[in-house]
Amino acid sequence: MSRIGKQPIAVPSGVTITVDPSGVKIKGPKGTLAAAVSPLVDLKVEGAVLNVARREDTREARSVHGLTRKLVANMVTGVSEGFRRVLEINGVGYRAEAKGNALHLALGYSHPILFPLPQGVQVKVDKQTVVTLEGADRQVLGETAAAIRKLRPPEPYKGKGIKYAEEKIRRKAGKAAGASS
Repeated sequence: MSRIGKQPIAVPSGVTITVDPSGVKIKGPKGTLAAAVSPLVDLKVEGAVLNVARREDTREARSVHGLTRKLVANMVTGVSEGFRRVLEINGVGYRAEAKGNALHLALGYSHPILFPLPQGVQVKVDKQTVVTLEGADRQVLGETAAAIRKLRPPEPYKGKGIKYAEEKIRRKAGKAAGASS
């Protein structure tokens, strides 16, 4: 039995779960999320607990069991609390500004970058160098953060670029000055 798959999912108050043969729909204070569920697993709501069980003991069913449980648990967390991802911008003249449903970035290129945000992702910019992304869908939030980071990844010599707040940049030493033979 999958160690992750057999764990029950606690459903907080204010969150409603609708299970049908095609998938699951979860509604909460932060929004509504829906996902298709493999026919190899069953979802059972019992009071304030959701259990994921597999219908058969095949290799494919075992591989989908824990994955389905974790995806549904992330959906429950997303609609009740939401997810957050923080990016830091380092570099002289590098800055960000939130305007409407887009992020305006100055990253040392000859032109400013307009990054449109997907639906369900909100952005806050602090001190023009700290970008906080929030949303209910963990996958969309992670993909958006990765796409923003990819615009100017951090470089190892001066550390300039966009990095995740918890990311540690491994720095390299530059050329040795005046090393002539």
